[in-house]
Amino acid sequence: MPRVLIADDEDSMRHLVARAIGMDGHETITAEDGAEALDILTREDGAFDLLLTDIKMPVMDGIALALSAARDFPGLTILLMTGFADQRERASGLNAIVHDVVTKPFSVMDIRNAVNGALAVGKSTRQ
Repeated sequence: MPRVLIADDEDSMRHLVARAIGMDGHETITAEDGAEALDILTREDGAFDLLLTDIKMPVMDGIALALSAARDFPGLTILLMTGFADQRERASGLNAIVHDVVTKPFSVMDIRNAVNGALAVGKSTRQ
């Protein structure tokens, strides 16, 4: 069962995404911001198949989280989410470490497809 760490500062979004991808049998762990997500990653020694993080968050944003996660856990697949065009632009230079950027708002099917696609690519690169 793939393990997915979800970082988003919006409670409703965090719970929606966790429920949506849980429908596909993925184990989900959630964090309220990038700093909490990085703590979880470190504590669990990167034992996740996917990091799904919002870009715009307080304390530590998703880009800083992605950079730290990619440095410390290079085999981790990273998928970003954002509802802001300027944040998507900031992420455009991270193609080497980020699988994709999902634009909010998205449907349940959209996020499930994005997560499953990222997990499939991540699995093939780890084999």
